[in-house]
Amino acid sequence: MATVRKGGMGTPGEEGMLMDSQRTRPLILAADDEVHILHVLGLKLRNAGFDVITAEDGEEALDMALQHRPDVVITDYQMPRMSGLELCQQLKANELTASTPTLMLTARGFSLAPEDLERTNITGVISKPFSPREVLLRVQELLGMTPTQPEALPVL
Repeated sequence: MATVRKGGMGTPGEEGMLMDSQRTRPLILAADDEVHILHVLGLKLRNAGFDVITAEDGEEALDMALQHRPDVVITDYQMPRMSGLELCQQLKANELTASTPTLMLTARGFSLAPEDLERTNITGVISKPFSPREVLLRVQELLGMTPTQPEALPVL
């Protein structure tokens, strides 16, 4: 089941989230079938000033990405119903999400083939177990922020 947290976003739009032009804080979509991973990612990113939505499988993540158009997607590679790689291929194939950067979480020692990276928007691969701080720094980098900027984002 998807979790939508709107903390600090103001008046919700028709779907319960603000459209891109109405957002005051970056929106991150985290997808993983391990709920504790979603909890850790959500906590770290929200504490840094981001809004976070979560999905527990690839199909749900694709639906949420098309509906909410996040600024960054973080996805696990191995998930039920649609893998993280398939999710990233679908995101790149859709004009609404074709330019959305994606971070892939994988089992330690796993690597993606160069052709897989070419067919997706995967901009980085992070091995599990991972440091939540590393994920935060990679998200900040993708959004062109310095490590101190997210804490300065307004909480409305």
